[in-house]
Amino acid sequence: MKIAVLYGGTRDQGNTELLTEKVIHNLDVEKIYLKDHTIVPLVDQRHSEGGFQEINDGYNSIIDRIRDAEVLIFATPIYWYSMSGTMKLFIDRWSQTLRDSEYPDFKDTMSSKEAYVIAVGGDNPYIKGLPLIQQFQYIFDFMGISFAGYVIGEGNKPGDIMEDSEALFAAEQIQKALHSSK
Repeated sequence: MKIAVLYGGTRDQGNTELLTEKVIHNLDVEKIYLKDHTIVPLVDQRHSEGGFQEINDGYNSIIDRIRDAEVLIFATPIYWYSMSGTMKLFIDRWSQTLRDSEYPDFKDTMSSKEAYVIAVGGDNPYIKGLPLIQQFQYIFDFMGISFAGYVIGEGNKPGDIMEDSEALFAAEQIQKALHSSK
């Protein structure tokens, strides 16, 4: 089973990354740090005569890396009660890929995957992070991706997540589920 992790954080070894590392411990995964790639914001050209224009950035290379993954893990800090801008830019570009002749089967390919969300925030995330989880649910529903689970954790300063026993336990449960389905 191929697992790809999409890290949406901008801090090296941030709380979201630390929690995600608990989920993927002892698993063979492809780690993709979105902050290390240039992803140009989407210019909506769905209704333009020529359609979307090709953008020369790092986005398509990420899509190519996740195409054959069976499991996607979306790891994002909770920024202003939503996903990070880096993660949002990546998902926004799916609108273009859905119409890209280079990826004619994009939606079908994505619909064969299952996904997890790992999110960490500092302002009562167990309540205020739920709209983020709902947002991912809508995204996955639209794409036909199976939403397999999520972990919300609480952490603000670097390393705080290691004090959140509930999040660490939930991460361990997902890790066990992934490990048993290898």
